[in-house]
Formats: sequence, structure tokens, C-alpha cells
Amino acid sequence: MSAPHAQPAAPARSGAAVAIGWLLTIGLNVVAPILTYGALEDRGWSEFSALLVSGAWPVLDTVIHLVWHRKMDEFAVVTLFLLALTAVVSLVGAHSTRALLVKDSAVTGLFGILCLGTLLAPKPLMFYFGRRFSTDGTPESHAWWNGLWHLEGFRAVMRLMTIVWGTAYLVEAAVRIVLSYVLSTDTMVVVNPFLIYGTLGLLVLWTVRTAKRSRAEGEARAAEAAATAAAAGAKA
Repeated sequence: MSAPHAQPAAPARSGAAVAIGWLLTIGLNVVAPILTYGALEDRGWSEFSALLVSGAWPVLDTVIHLVWHRKMDEFAVVTLFLLALTAVVSLVGAHSTRALLVKDSAVTGLFGILCLGTLLAPKPLMFYFGRRFSTDGTPESHAWWNGLWHLEGFRAVMRLMTIVWGTAYLVEAAVRIVLSYVLSTDTMVVVNPFLIYGTLGLLVLWTVRTAKRSRAEGEARAAEAAATAAAAGAKA
């Protein structure tokens, strides 16, 4: 039986860089779109136009990430793909607020399908998302994260997270599509952000707790294996 792999030590991370990355991500993907929609609607823009324009902020987030790190990682590729897909489905077909809400829901559903589809790839999508948010973007931190893949428990957790995220977004998309037809447009415009960011918040909370628990379990197994190996060496 081969010796258990030791968990690679995490490199020293820049807390400021990680904090700035999170603030930009939340600000440009959550806060800015909501504020922009409200401001444009107050100025007489149609609901459809306001929704469409407010969706430009996530594009800026991706551009900033590319300029900051000067490279195109898997997270950026997926983000650009989803943004392009959103733009395409938003501009084709019926141009109404309800149609845009339904199309937006369809895109999150496609993201769920994408998550589940990557289970067939060498590494699932959550591996790359985890690397984006668990490192500060330096080669050292990326090498540390990539080195975790040889741990069986880490691979299992990444696949579990991908399954949960994919399934959750398929359910979220289905619920939002149904509500888009059941509720009035004005009500749905208010409910929609809560469904989007509520789902995201719950998934992030679950992911963080699962990651902490898995890390603690992995450290405990490594300590137990080290103790067993030390005891065997003392008897030899």
C-alpha cells in the first residue's frame, strides 16, 4: 500500500489582494447591476433596457481580472462564455421584460448543465472556481491549489460541490421561469434578485462550510497516518 500523500501547505497569501478581489466581484456582479437598474428605471428607461444595460457590469469584472492577472484562466473563459450567451439570448426572440427574465433564467439553467457536464472532464468546474476564490492569483498559490488534486478526498469534494452547484442552478432556473409567468413583471423584478443572490449565498455558505469540514477531516487523517507510521517505525 502506498504511503498517504501529505496535504500541501498553503502558501502565504495576500489578504489585501483576496479582499479586493472579493469586493470587486461582489460589487460588480451584485451591487452595481441592482443600483444601475434602479437608476435607469428612475430616469425613464424601459424595464427591458434597464435590465439589459445593468448586465454589463459583470463584463467589467472579467476585464479587470484579465488586466490584473494578465492571463485568461478557466474561470474567465466560463464567465465570458456565459456573458456572451446571455447577450445572444437576450437580443434574439421577443423583446419584453418577461422574456428577458425567462432568458436569464435559461442561462443559469445552462450553467447548471455545464457544471454537471464537467464531471466527465478531467477536473470538474468547481475546481477552477475554487482556485479563483481560494488563491490570490499568484503562481505559488495556483501551484498549491493544483497540488491538492492528488488527494482523493479533495477530488471527491470538488466533484460533490460541482454536483450540488449544478443541481441547485437547474432547480433555481426552473423556479424562476415558472414564477416569471405566475407573478406580475413588477413583482418578478423585485423577486428575481433575491432568487439569484439568495441561491448564490446559500451555495457559497454551504461550500465554505463543506470546505472547512473536509480540510479538518483531511488534516485529521494525515495526522493519524503520520502517527501510525511513526509507531511502526519505532517498532522496527
